[in-house]
Amino acid sequence: MVDAELITSHSQEVRRGSVVVASLLMLRTPGYGYGLLEALAGAGIAVDANTLYPLLRRLEKQGLLVSEWNTDESRPRKFYRVSESGEKLAATLLDEWTAIGKSLQTMESATQKGTS
Repeated sequence: MVDAELITSHSQEVRRGSVVVASLLMLRTPGYGYGLLEALAGAGIAVDANTLYPLLRRLEKQGLLVSEWNTDESRPRKFYRVSESGEKLAATLLDEWTAIGKSLQTMESATQKGTS
């Protein structure tokens, strides 16, 4: 039996890169941090705020996101949207992630057949 803490640790490693791709894809439509947290959770990608906000700042610093403050409401919010560079990176990473997923599925099927 695999230890639950070990599973959690490895699951976090798998999710780490996925959160970057998911954030870039979700921010094709401009959104603010908390809204993105909720949208990602709704899509089955739970991420902690202490992880997401630094990620958004890093992606913006890398030119993959652009931001602007929306002051239309009483509480100003910083909205992010994916940049042209971010869009290209998202497409590239999604292709890679999809290919890896297909390869893992193929390996899983092949090894299941071999063990039965």
